[in-house]
Amino acid sequence: MKNILLVDDSKTELHHLSDMLTKRGYKVRTAENGEEAFKRLEEEVPDLILMDVVMPGQNGFQLTRAITRDERYAKVPVIMCTSKNQETDRVWGLRQGAKDYVVKPVQAEELIGKIKALG
Repeated sequence: MKNILLVDDSKTELHHLSDMLTKRGYKVRTAENGEEAFKRLEEEVPDLILMDVVMPGQNGFQLTRAITRDERYAKVPVIMCTSKNQETDRVWGLRQGAKDYVVKPVQAEELIGKIKALG
């Protein structure tokens, strides 16, 4: 689980999470929306995708569903990484194909633990 695709429309969040992960030895590529995420997937299939939910255009739930139902990427685990903290959001994210769900602000050790659990 060394190569991570981070999908979030917030440049602040992309910087914060990228910094946190690269300092722990992960290779991070970023995308700010669904279209960019699919471009990154076509360039190189990651070991893991961290997915925001609230984004313009295709939201993270829709994008997770599209990725996990695409045979080229179906084996890539997705962790939802979002400020949406309702239990119904978590359940919906998992129903779309996500393997786990983390609420922002992300606690580094919680996220790293979830990443390691999938690896």
